[in-house]
Amino acid sequence: MSLHMEQEIVLEAKALTKRFTLSSRQMKERKLLSNSLMAVDGLSFNLKKGSIYALLGPNGAGKTTTLRMVATLLSPTSGEILYRGKDIHQDVSDYRKKVGFLTSELKLDDFFTPDYTFDYMAALYGLSKEETAKRKKEVFERFGVTPFALTSIKNLSTGMKQKVSLAISIAHDPEIIIYDEPTNGLDILASRDVEDFLAALREEGKAIVISTHIFSLVEKLADEIGIILNGKMALEGNMKDVTKDKNLETVFFDLIGGVKQ
Repeated sequence: MSLHMEQEIVLEAKALTKRFTLSSRQMKERKLLSNSLMAVDGLSFNLKKGSIYALLGPNGAGKTTTLRMVATLLSPTSGEILYRGKDIHQDVSDYRKKVGFLTSELKLDDFFTPDYTFDYMAALYGLSKEETAKRKKEVFERFGVTPFALTSIKNLSTGMKQKVSLAISIAHDPEIIIYDEPTNGLDILASRDVEDFLAALREEGKAIVISTHIFSLVEKLADEIGIILNGKMALEGNMKDVTKDKNLETVFFDLIGGVKQ
């Protein structure tokens, strides 16, 4: 990567907050006295061209809520998200064309084929039939999906379903990649494929943010790290500055141990 590529900021999240109003049942489940829950509290970070940013944190820290705000699935209670200096909510439709989003909670329809699903999503992004056919050939071959293109998704392995999801997430060749737990539930071979894919996307100049619990994945791939605790950024920096003479797992648990949950 060139120095220019590393320094070019594509997206800025500034002082993001997200407050949810809970139902009585949710208050009881969480053992809370107030119906107001601050899931994200003043979070700021940047995504850079040709760089991978990893968000780490325990369950409930605010990682998924943050990624959903960046993907426009949730609106911030306060703060702003800027794409190349422009608030993303000024033209959400245009911004979404720049974004590839994937989470384990988004499920493929079992009764559709990868071929049909790709065509459907490409049409939503406004790709022509010619563009769709060209792009589908590229990404299906990249992930080894081509032999299974006309197979019902319900008959695919877990690893192949994930590869189909990855292929569909970049159908429109997005500039920004947002992946929440991209290797969740995958075996070691499928996980390696995802790692290689993320590394390739970085080399293509994509601005990438991932959330994961897998320290080895972060240590291999991340250029910068943000550790979130209780909705706030507890530690942020490039891998070398964050870990210093320790491994990432040790840094993470030392940090959690020093913060009252």
